[in-house]
Amino acid sequence: MNADAPTLPIDLTQTAHGTPAGEYLRRFWHPFMLSAELKELPVALRLLGEDLVVFRDRSGRIGLLHKHCVHRGTSLEFGIPAERGIRCCYHGWHFDIDGTI
Repeated sequence: MNADAPTLPIDLTQTAHGTPAGEYLRRFWHPFMLSAELKELPVALRLLGEDLVVFRDRSGRIGLLHKHCVHRGTSLEFGIPAERGIRCCYHGWHFDIDGTI
């Protein structure tokens, strides 16, 4: 590493929720997957420091939610796609694509 090279402040390199760069980047759309890549099973991913799950419900709509169910913390990666959303595999809580329970 070159000792004369400028270093970036930590604020510009951290994208977690609540950080300056993270809050700025959350104002924009970020393509992360082709729609054709999303099949019947939900897919877990990490974007901007957050664990998320993307899924297609049985009516063909695409949803992006936090990875863990708010009830028991079970991963929605193992959720069951429903006609209008996804069901938690543990207690069956139903989440619409916008996160509505």
